Amino acid sequence: MTVSSRSGSWHPASWRGFEALQLPEWPDESVAEAVHAQLRALPPLVFAGEARRLTRALAQVEAGNAFVLQAGDCAESFDDFSADSIRDKLKVVLQMAVVLTYGSGVPVLKIGRIAGQFAKPRSSPVERVGDLELPVFRGHIVNDDVPIPASRVPDPTRMLTAYHQSAATLNLLRAFTKGGFADLSQVHAWNQQFVAGSAEGRRYEAIAEEIDRAMHFMRACGVDLSADSPIHQVDLFTSHEALLLDYEEALTREDSLTGQWYDCSAHLLWVGERTHQVDGAHVEFLSGIGNPVASKVGPHTEPDEVLDLCERLNPEQAPGRLTLIARMGVESVRQHLAPIVKAVRDAGHPVVWECDPMHGNTFASESGRKTRHFDDVIGEIQGYFEVHKALGTWPGGVHVELTGDDVTECLGGIGDILEEQLPLRYTTACDPRLNARQSIDLAFRVAELLRAG
Repeated sequence: MTVSSRSGSWHPASWRGFEALQLPEWPDESVAEAVHAQLRALPPLVFAGEARRLTRALAQVEAGNAFVLQAGDCAESFDDFSADSIRDKLKVVLQMAVVLTYGSGVPVLKIGRIAGQFAKPRSSPVERVGDLELPVFRGHIVNDDVPIPASRVPDPTRMLTAYHQSAATLNLLRAFTKGGFADLSQVHAWNQQFVAGSAEGRRYEAIAEEIDRAMHFMRACGVDLSADSPIHQVDLFTSHEALLLDYEEALTREDSLTGQWYDCSAHLLWVGERTHQVDGAHVEFLSGIGNPVASKVGPHTEPDEVLDLCERLNPEQAPGRLTLIARMGVESVRQHLAPIVKAVRDAGHPVVWECDPMHGNTFASESGRKTRHFDDVIGEIQGYFEVHKALGTWPGGVHVELTGDDVTECLGGIGDILEEQLPLRYTTACDPRLNARQSIDLAFRVAELLRAG
């Protein structure tokens, strides 16, 4: 499948002829080019066939036959990297998927914000820390969050660290998802201790008991539940924002089977609200890769702009190719999302719709820490479902920032985290994340909305 009518002129470096926002200025371009050369010689992190399989799965979501759970860290860290942290994030995603599938009866497609989500767009090129004005932290793939001038100098060798950490993360994820950890018979083992003791943890255990009984029933009926059965492993695809374009360019390879270019840093790449200009470098890059792609859509995005993005990123209207991720904020979702969904529907563009209820609801607490209130997150999801129900379109998924750690970064939710509790376990590298309890609670709420719809 050719994904762009411009495929004859597109190549992995063609974005360099367009205006590029949110990119760092490397102090020494010769060092950056040496890093690019090393990246080009390294093996791909994912494969073209896997990306095509995700496109087919997303086509099922677009048709209303499945639901997407896209979840993971706001920004991955070089400092907080361990097998335990990867396992605990996976546990939460698996638990949420079980709750969504069992509660709604809809298959759940699992996509992680993981193994590549190292760069972050920022609203200002500088930030003030005490009396110091410093270059802003742009994610560990670019610079360090330590608030001293030397740490904030962009360092291109960090791209190699990001690659190797992504490779190690993917290796462990594949072992977990295909080697028995994700076996549905392990459904009780996914319930982490601090979740199991909560009301939502007990609701989850009730589902786990029902799954156990169903599996015993199937065995008794002669259903094959041997090691080759699909219930013993799951597919987890990876995704991240395609922000650092020279990194993405270096990992873009020509598929030997189709001749199409694929960005082999992740299965799905998205462009953010700050960089989704139709005539900009980031959209130019996404327009030519064979991966499924996505764009964030915010409250200031006009319907005509979204239609232009649809034409630019999916001119052949291939099902599963394009996902639109709405991040409106609880106060804006009903007013601003409805005309966009209607315009895309009426124009006949096949898109997967997702709701990102996190980014539009971020605010500064009294202590100055960025936070989100769980009620606002749920409120935006409810508004998103209402819009799609009214227009007869499928609310295809949710896109959330979460962690497997027992953090106190988002207010409210299970445990009712208060303002004064934010400093207790506030460990994010950038934006506030839901903890495991809040994530499971969100999954139950979304399952109820799916069932009601």
